[in-house]
This record gives sequence, structure tokens and C-alpha cells, in this order.
Amino acid sequence: MRYVRLGLSGLKVSRIGLGMMSYGDPSAEAWYLSQDAAEPIVRRAVDAGVTFFDTADMYSDGASEEITGRLLGKLFGRRSDYVLATKLYYPMGPGANDRGLSRKHIMDAVDASLRRLGTDHIDLYQIHRWDPETPIEETMAALHDVVRAGKVRYLGASLMYAWQFAKAQYTARAGGWTRFVSMQTRYNLVYREEEREMLPFCAEDGVGVLPYSPLARGLLAGARERGGVRHTPRAIAELGDKLWEEENDRDFDIVDALRSVATERALPPAQLALAWVLGKPPVAAPIVGVTKPHHLDDALAAADLSLSDEEVARLEAPYRPRAPYGHS
Repeated sequence: MRYVRLGLSGLKVSRIGLGMMSYGDPSAEAWYLSQDAAEPIVRRAVDAGVTFFDTADMYSDGASEEITGRLLGKLFGRRSDYVLATKLYYPMGPGANDRGLSRKHIMDAVDASLRRLGTDHIDLYQIHRWDPETPIEETMAALHDVVRAGKVRYLGASLMYAWQFAKAQYTARAGGWTRFVSMQTRYNLVYREEEREMLPFCAEDGVGVLPYSPLARGLLAGARERGGVRHTPRAIAELGDKLWEEENDRDFDIVDALRSVATERALPPAQLALAWVLGKPPVAAPIVGVTKPHHLDDALAAADLSLSDEEVARLEAPYRPRAPYGHS
């Protein structure tokens, strides 16, 4: 396993980040894995050198954070041996202040996450989305305060428009507050809109990019086929999700190109799709979701895989621009 700095910060993360969203309460979603089912996978990742783990307070209504905290505490000898990331923004209760990026919610949310994670600090605390109802000055000042209090080491952000991210960074600089060192955003072979503004801005601003859904929710690994066929519990459970409305035949043209290159290389398509993401600056570490051991094997192998310029061109050729989505 290789380790890289997260943007221009001093924080080093493994080249592959393990997403913990799939671990939660199976009674809530059929595709969640219980702690007992998740442990062999997480242990295998730890043994392979993965040190970067990403979750969020709203995943499985807090259960993901609880499982993450218990497993990492069990599998690592020291708290300093791994990098723990979580997020806030989405509702965590029925109250009007149980959501968003207000000072009140930030202060409440960070303490609640620390309790669930069973730790005294979060290495990377990320805002899950942009909050249009809270002044960005209030958000950045409050985030700075949780860093100063020692509860958080670094700050990150997740999917938003580039102008919003730039405004947050400028506001932090103007206020003398802590700036974001990372951007976790959707980026994969079938969704490349971030190449227009977000990725160039991150490269210019020294921000590390943490692509989530690098396999397009399993599409690039064969979870879905033309005609609506679904092969995995999550794909079946999410049938009708508005995100699938964005899926079209051009996506499957990309899948066809991926499978063609994969056949020539005698490698699983997932490995090539992940290798493509890893080869794009300023990507630091894609966040991969793993529910089966071979998913992890593909991710680990991709970290050592290089694509030729000709292969990259073939994989990218079918792409056509699409409307941004998922920013709220």
C-alpha cells in the first residue's frame, strides 16, 4: 500500500480509502452488513495497509459510526495508526436544528459523532453538502472552533458546486479560520462533470480529491445491465431512486468500452475503472465500498495498475456531457 499527502496538508492517507456506508443495521436496509459480517472485510483491509476510513453520521442513522469506531478500535493498536473521517449536514433527528451547518448543529453533531465513534477526535471532519440557509461565515467559524478545541484535526467538504467551495475557502482565508484540505465528490467514468471546474480548482488550491462512488454505484463492476436488470441487493433496493433516472444508454456504452479493455487485459472491469480514477490528479484516494472480499481485492490491485494513454482514450471516448446532480 502506498500513502499520499491529502492535498497540501501534512496528513497522509492510504491510496485506497474504505467507505463504511455499507455497514449498519441490516433490518433498515437489505444491503447493510452487520458488524460481525463487516469485520472480516475491514480486517482484511487493515492487513493490506488501508489506514483511511470514511463514514458519516447519517449512514444507517448513526449505526455506521458505531460499527466503524468499534472495529477500528479493535483492529488497530493505536489511535494514531489510522485516519478517521466522518461527515455532518443531513437530518439526525426531528428537530429544526438537527440538520444543516449552523453553529448549533455543528457543535451538537461533532460531540454526537465522537460518542458514536468512541474516540476523542476526528481526523477529517467533512461537511456533507452546502447549506443554503446558513451564512458561510457562521459555518466556517464554527468549524474552526471545533478544530481549535481539539475535537477535529482537519476539515473537508463534499459534493457541491465549485463556486460554493471557492466561496467557503475564501471566507476561511479572510476570517483567519481553518480551510478545507479535501473535497469528496462524485467522480467516475460515467460521471466526469467535476473535470470542468471542481478538479481544476482543487489542483490550483492544493486540495486533495476523494472520489466517492468510483464504480458508479456498482455500474462499472456489473451491478446493472441495459434494460433495467439488477444484480446486487443494493441495486435492487434502490430501484426507482431518482439517481437512476440519470442513467441512460450512453452509460452502458462506457461500460462496453470498459469491458472490452478489461477483456484484453484479462482483468476485472472494476480494477480498470478504479485505476482510471487513481490516475487523475489531484485524486488522493477513492472511497470504495466493500461488501464482498473480491471487491477489496479489486481495489487493492487497482492501486498498482497503470493504464496506457490509448486505453484511457478508449475508456473516455463514449462520454457525453450531462447535467450535474446530487448537490442537495
